[in-house]
Amino acid sequence: MLALSTTMLAQFGAVEPAKIGTLVAAVGVGVVGGIISGLLGTSPGGGIVVLSTLLLGADQHFAQGISLATQIPPTSVSGIRRYRLAGHGCSLRWLLWLAAGMLVGGAVGAMVAAHTSSSALRWSYVGYLTALDLLLIVRSASERVANDAAAGDRSIGAPALLLLGLIAGSSSGYLGIGGGLVIVAGLSAGMKMPQHQAQMVGLILTIMPTTICAAYVYWRAGQLPPWPILSSVVAGLWVGTSLGARAANHLARESLRRILIVVVTAMALYMTARELAPIGAT
Repeated sequence: MLALSTTMLAQFGAVEPAKIGTLVAAVGVGVVGGIISGLLGTSPGGGIVVLSTLLLGADQHFAQGISLATQIPPTSVSGIRRYRLAGHGCSLRWLLWLAAGMLVGGAVGAMVAAHTSSSALRWSYVGYLTALDLLLIVRSASERVANDAAAGDRSIGAPALLLLGLIAGSSSGYLGIGGGLVIVAGLSAGMKMPQHQAQMVGLILTIMPTTICAAYVYWRAGQLPPWPILSSVVAGLWVGTSLGARAANHLARESLRRILIVVVTAMALYMTARELAPIGAT
């Protein structure tokens, strides 16, 4: 742990363990990441990766390690409760197939990420977010599902769920984002599941330790921060997820989809600007 702490502090340019300001920033990362997660039903990973680089100054590998490690505790329980109180549910069969795919894909993606440069990871992140954005936009422009209840009752085959889980897990391990964005976009845009229901599935999957294999790979590579920083992010996630889920239950399906598109676009633009900044400065 001492070796990991020393490495992380070097990334932050600090000379002493976890300063109060760093811990406060870490809590802020968790709160904002949790709000995004609860509001949109995605895992908080996307927000945590971006915010860790922005507020904590973490290197891309460390930002992804923070994201994966802090998603192991069941911080989304409070958000799931908000969705259940609003009458949204999901099938256990969906969860099992998706989780199985995510566990396998997560380990594979993390092993690949460990041998990939930070610059390549950032550009991969941009490409990933852009592809999801296009999927959501195309879905929004296409014919809407006339009856949400009927759409929610439609049968979704195990192969499709397993494949979606593998894709989500691979992106989770490789990009450190948890895979929730893929799950929500894939279920709502690809499989035409009602938006609120897809978001609840995404949140439930975040309480399963599907990122544990990927987080272990990052830990073995020395790409995790000291425990005070991880604990601070987790504390923020507990609060933020409940706040976001409460807000989601007061918004229409299309409003949530538009917000998701805006958030994904903003993250992609930030990562693009961050990667291009050194070029513009030279």
